[in-house]
Amino acid sequence: MSTNNARWDPERREPEARSFWGPWDRGQRCIVPLEDFDEPYWGTGKNIWWRFRRADGAPLAIAGLWNEWTDPATGEVIPSYAMLTINCNAHPVLSLMHRPDVGPDKQSLPAEQQDKRTIVALERNDLEQWLEGTREEAAALIRLPAHDLYAHGAADAAQQVPLPTAA
Repeated sequence: MSTNNARWDPERREPEARSFWGPWDRGQRCIVPLEDFDEPYWGTGKNIWWRFRRADGAPLAIAGLWNEWTDPATGEVIPSYAMLTINCNAHPVLSLMHRPDVGPDKQSLPAEQQDKRTIVALERNDLEQWLEGTREEAAALIRLPAHDLYAHGAADAAQQVPLPTAA
């Protein structure tokens, strides 16, 4: 796997890229632990790195897929992983992150045509189901986080700005 993000296709209920189908089919699911993660917020016209962490202070458990590849030069078996990402257009905060997608005319696409993405956070009581469950049971855990899961703000407090609220 050549990336650390794997886009999830909700209609097919499997990763979009063919390179992730094998690990998904073989149940090679993993949990990627994180303290926090940063996303670019462009609402001011320039990037402000926006930091997300669990509001309760616990580490994040991110849904991932793992695989192995063999280095052709050394024969060494190298483990790799990818974090699943999903569309987050319906999330009141995560949908504000990243530059707006633009059309062929270089103008921002309407909100309903944006493809904002986020990683898939798992809850503690879902970890065993993610790792050991069937494909269907694991797929049921791939969803947007609760609106109050994250505490968030500018990674650099000097750049803190208010985020727009949903209408």
